[in-house]
Amino acid sequence: MITADNIFAIGALLFGLAWLGFWIDVSPLGKKTSGVIWVLVVGMILSNIGAVPLKSPVYDFVGGNLVPLAIPLLLFKADLREIFTKSGAVMVTFLIASCATVMGVMLGFFMLDLGEIGPKVAGVYAGAWIGGAVNMLAVSQAVQMTPNEFSLSISASSLVSILALYCLLTIPSINFISRWISSDRASFEQQADNISESTKEGNDFILSHVSGALALSFLICWISKSVSEALGYGQYTILVITALTLLFANIFSRVLKDLRGDFEIGMLLMYLFFAVVGAGTDATAFISNAPLLFIYGLIIIFIHLSVVLFFARLLKIELPEAIIASGAALVGPAPTAAIASSKGWRHLITPGIMCGIFGYAIATFIGVSITAFLG
Repeated sequence: MITADNIFAIGALLFGLAWLGFWIDVSPLGKKTSGVIWVLVVGMILSNIGAVPLKSPVYDFVGGNLVPLAIPLLLFKADLREIFTKSGAVMVTFLIASCATVMGVMLGFFMLDLGEIGPKVAGVYAGAWIGGAVNMLAVSQAVQMTPNEFSLSISASSLVSILALYCLLTIPSINFISRWISSDRASFEQQADNISESTKEGNDFILSHVSGALALSFLICWISKSVSEALGYGQYTILVITALTLLFANIFSRVLKDLRGDFEIGMLLMYLFFAVVGAGTDATAFISNAPLLFIYGLIIIFIHLSVVLFFARLLKIELPEAIIASGAALVGPAPTAAIASSKGWRHLITPGIMCGIFGYAIATFIGVSITAFLG
């Protein structure tokens, strides 16, 4: 068994699990399941059979220091002016989709008895299905969710997100829905791909860019922690980090949009935290509580999709636009771009990515507000 103070052994484990997650994400298996799920499950198995400790100072360091550092790295491209300029009608639908998520979160909360963890889970799920994993993580930190509680929440929600992705891919093929909601397929499939240079993924990994991005991220975290603690709201440091990052992203958008490698480093830090969450999860508690949270997630997704499709019909929104807007909220910008590409809706790739980034910007604030309201 690896002891809790064996920094190098635990470091090897955490980075190994992160590698496993990234490898699965780009493998054929990644099309059917998320690498995050495997990181959580393998980490949980290793800790519960006694191969690695359930608690360690290394875990505390990752959760307390590396997670806040990841937030700015993932939000440096959130230029709100560009988002609203290029997202068009999809943004209106995305706002409806976000409201639908909030509606599902609230109705599901009052339908089920989630116990003391309920308000925290509600906020975390709102953050996840308006923004993404980065918001889910940020909200969990802000509402002081324990690693075990977070593991339960993300494990159940990951399965629901996979089902949501399948629904988004399947809905356009359902004749009843495609007839009920306006859908000019020929027009959508013939339009050109208008992806801007700012939204194309760069494969460059430039050390000067990465070091500068890390320096700026450390600076933002330092300022945010100092300000929040000085005001007596240290538990909301993540919110201050998010707000300050958005300020930088919009004031210095021309500089930050050209950065290469910042988002990748942020994702690495997030996967390290997922590995920590898996290794710190008690399997007994997981088995007894995860099914109820899975049902809660299903209720949220069902209400979300029902509301989005209803308003698409009411407001005469094209079905492809509704699907892409819903996808930007439920599964994030990257899977949404894949949906648009696979369906031939190439001109919707950019709006989908932009709405997904906008979700990153607002979801943490919404999630924390819901937890505060329900708590």
